[in-house]
Amino acid sequence: MSEPTPTSNAKPGWSRVRPARRFADRLMKVTTTLFTGLAVFVLFWILGMLIVKGIGGLSVATFTATMPGPGSQGGGLANAIVGSLLLTFIGIAIATPIGVLAGTFLAEYSRGSKVAEVIRFINDILLSAPSILIGLFVYVVMVMPMGGYSGWAGGVALGIIAIPVIVRTTEDMLRLVPNHLREAGSAMGAPLSVVITSVTWRAAKAGMVTGILLALARVAGETAPLLFTALNNTFWFRPDLTGGVSNLPVTIYQFASAPYENWQQLAWAGSLIITLSILLLSVAARSLVHRDK
Repeated sequence: MSEPTPTSNAKPGWSRVRPARRFADRLMKVTTTLFTGLAVFVLFWILGMLIVKGIGGLSVATFTATMPGPGSQGGGLANAIVGSLLLTFIGIAIATPIGVLAGTFLAEYSRGSKVAEVIRFINDILLSAPSILIGLFVYVVMVMPMGGYSGWAGGVALGIIAIPVIVRTTEDMLRLVPNHLREAGSAMGAPLSVVITSVTWRAAKAGMVTGILLALARVAGETAPLLFTALNNTFWFRPDLTGGVSNLPVTIYQFASAPYENWQQLAWAGSLIITLSILLLSVAARSLVHRDK
């Protein structure tokens, strides 16, 4: 009596099911590969266009001369670059302590509480809120009472945009810290505040710094909120930051839509500068995460 073959107990139609599954798997692989390639192609297309058109506008004058007036030749983006650095610094200086402390509260002090759920919900709303709405909010609460545009209002708007990113990243990084580290600190008699500052913050510092860098990259190219807060000008900003403060995003927006060829060239150069800056920040953030792992 012959022994049964391995497929003798197989269910009816099984031989037809497996080829169908293999076909679906291959189809999914091909589809995802095609769309990934499409996304990479568009990305490199944009980067290539920025490099080709932006390099032509880069020169020593781009980083040393102020913005040219309408119809004038030459000029650069020195005041816009410095203004963008200043506004971004103000925004991150405002957002970092608020975001880190709020994320620490959610991760360490309010686990499972209703208050934490409400804060996370509000933070998620701010994380996805259109930046132009934040600009309008700051315009109402700061620009109108102060009687004019200012760098302080622009920095506050950028800070509000950066806070939810830092809060989310800080909370996630602190939750990844093993509980036995906290228990070891508590076993030595240290209060929770000391355990947080001396143990959990140190264990999660690379991820927390990464969140700050990602928030910095997030606000570096924002244009809409600055249109309602810091606006722009073609001169150096005042020491008290009142009046318009020149910045790269708004300058690019204005120069790209102008009919002057040198303005359009400077707009491409400014776009390349911002793109490379954000790229460097993203690479630095990933390097920190990789080193921490």
